[in-house]
Amino acid sequence: MYKKILVVDDEQSIREFFQILLKRMSSESDYSFEMVPAEDGQKALELLEKQSFDMVISDLKMPHLSGMDLLKKIKPAHPEIVFILITAFDTSDTAVKAMKMGAYDYIPKPFNVDEIRMTILSALNLKKLEEENQQLKRELVQEKDMSSFIGESESMKQIFQNIRQIAHSTSNILITGESGTGKEVIARAIHATSTLKNKPFIAVNCGAVPDTLIESEMFGHKKGSFTGAIVDKKGFFELANGGTLFLDEIGELPLAVQPKLLRAIQEKVIRMVGGVADRKVQVRFIAATNRDVEKMVQSNQFREDLFYRLNVVRIHIPPLRERKEDIPFFVRLFLKRYSQKLNIPVKKISEEVMQLFQKYHYPGNVRELENLIERVIILGGDEEIKEEDILPFIEQNTQKQNKGNAAVNVSLPDEGMDMEDFIGSMEKSLLTQALERTEGSKKRAAELLRLSLRTFRYRLQKYHLDDSY
Repeated sequence: MYKKILVVDDEQSIREFFQILLKRMSSESDYSFEMVPAEDGQKALELLEKQSFDMVISDLKMPHLSGMDLLKKIKPAHPEIVFILITAFDTSDTAVKAMKMGAYDYIPKPFNVDEIRMTILSALNLKKLEEENQQLKRELVQEKDMSSFIGESESMKQIFQNIRQIAHSTSNILITGESGTGKEVIARAIHATSTLKNKPFIAVNCGAVPDTLIESEMFGHKKGSFTGAIVDKKGFFELANGGTLFLDEIGELPLAVQPKLLRAIQEKVIRMVGGVADRKVQVRFIAATNRDVEKMVQSNQFREDLFYRLNVVRIHIPPLRERKEDIPFFVRLFLKRYSQKLNIPVKKISEEVMQLFQKYHYPGNVRELENLIERVIILGGDEEIKEEDILPFIEQNTQKQNKGNAAVNVSLPDEGMDMEDFIGSMEKSLLTQALERTEGSKKRAAELLRLSLRTFRYRLQKYHLDDSY
């Protein structure tokens, strides 16, 4: 998803810092960032008159027009723009005032890179969820059957039936399935059809939040609880209070945080980092994972008591290759969606081309099909999608998949071998190949290797590859 961000700061080094950071984040997240710099608030207003932006990151103290003055001018005219303020340690009152005026959050100086990355992604994800929830509600009102926007296969119809049965329940739910199968879509459908549909829906990717920030992001923090905590800040639990908290990639949640999550689920109370008092929360939990949590429990990688608390109702989403009757539906859905989004007329598609779509195995599931359709709409010049528009992509990916699935035939030399060195060289080679294939995108490379982003980053550091891409 393309996002355009305006960075306003009178220090060139700060503008350059965000340029580098956003470029790196483009390779590690689902977003593709374009950063536009402005040296002061007045220049920012001039750019806003000519261009559209998804986010503004502004310093507080600048010549000509301060960050607060810029916020006052932007929010009434562009309420859809996410505004983040850069503050100093002695400006906590100003930070609170800015958030009351509509700023999403603040970034304290000196910078914590993980916290900046998390703040930007959280803001954009929240905005995306709000937009998708509104769209989902409109579709649910218009359509009698949820299969009209999620799938038409027998396996999906059974899932729809399960959703209807649990719609008015607040029981915890665990959704399992491979990456890209649509676990978050199902979670949002459950929320949108439940009695909580008018309450918040907050999604958290447990594998994307740095270990050092996960507790603060989950439960919030008190002013002064750590360096950079210049005001009290609510966590995901309080943001979701009264509604649904969706914990994606729950298998990546650090063991140290799991007891606190268990307590929050059991006792319906949380305690902010640096706080001394408990706060009551009423949240419906939906968790999702592409990992085998039962095996993780057996190997002591995941708490058994937390697993049983989350696994009250289980929904498993089959991979797209096992429900190919859904492929024509998704092709038509994404053609319509991206044609409207990109303001391009809907392309026609022949039965022969549709058969090609159905023959492919989609290791990336629905997400991969969606990316393919978006690419075809952008790059295809004709009114009709032709075989040559999709054959190169399908053939290339099929060859890569076959090569990746090929068995490694290794013979043990007479003199023996260092098995650890051999396995290490193989692992390093696969990491490098995955990064090359995804043009440096760590998130997509991790998905290719069926690893979490956190595990993938750890292995890059292990082989000193983290600074190479």
